[in-house]
Amino acid sequence: MELWQMLLLATLQGVTEFLPVSSSGHLVLLESVLLENTDSNLNLIEVNVVLHLGTLLTILVFYRRRIGTMIREDRRTLRLLAVGTLPAIVVGYPFKRFFETALTNPIVAGILLTVTGVILLATSRLTVGKNGLQTLSYRSAFLIGLGQSAAVLPGLSRSGTTIATALWLGTDRRASADFSFLLAIPVIAGAGVLQAVDLMQNARTTTPLLNLAVGALVAFSVGILALRWLLKWLEAGRLSWFAWWCVPLGIVALVWHLAVSTPGS
Repeated sequence: MELWQMLLLATLQGVTEFLPVSSSGHLVLLESVLLENTDSNLNLIEVNVVLHLGTLLTILVFYRRRIGTMIREDRRTLRLLAVGTLPAIVVGYPFKRFFETALTNPIVAGILLTVTGVILLATSRLTVGKNGLQTLSYRSAFLIGLGQSAAVLPGLSRSGTTIATALWLGTDRRASADFSFLLAIPVIAGAGVLQAVDLMQNARTTTPLLNLAVGALVAFSVGILALRWLLKWLEAGRLSWFAWWCVPLGIVALVWHLAVSTPGS
């Protein structure tokens, strides 16, 4: 993979990982364009893992004080995160190969981007909740985790589904976002470890290490800016606005790739 391709993908990952528009869906669509217009041998799984690890570092740095507090004295939030992570473990690991195939399918991404938009639009009709993380129940944490496990598929936004689920359960906007991004830590880290082991065992690393390092750094840096911006928008009640990006993009992507894949087109 050339450096300009990595910079483009890393910037996209940094922006879309935190905005509720599905980073995986956008990466699949952009990667499909790059594959059509280059002779490079792109290892999509490898690139996606590295870019997600870059934005994982964003979360760790942004929430470093909160994480430190949880480790020292807030064990209840740690237990909530553990409960919320269970669905991803149950769904993600047994169906790992299926998700790897789906993660490179632009048609799946187009359909689920549209679904993400519908979910975001539905949040505009919700009454703003007042519950913080201190009152979040284990049942609610599990339900939010179910939303996260579904978002393994490209196009279904992880932050969008988890924040929307938390809002539906009566959690306030900031607490919904905080729990969503803290919940991403074990899932992204676990997926990264599994994919890294798989890559090493099969010796499939094809991207220059320098390009991978630059990609992770750019995704991290852009992610910091995107996360700060999202929290301000969320507190202003503008989550549903992102639907007007997801729905048209999903429809256009679906129509385009169906047309391209149709015999004789």
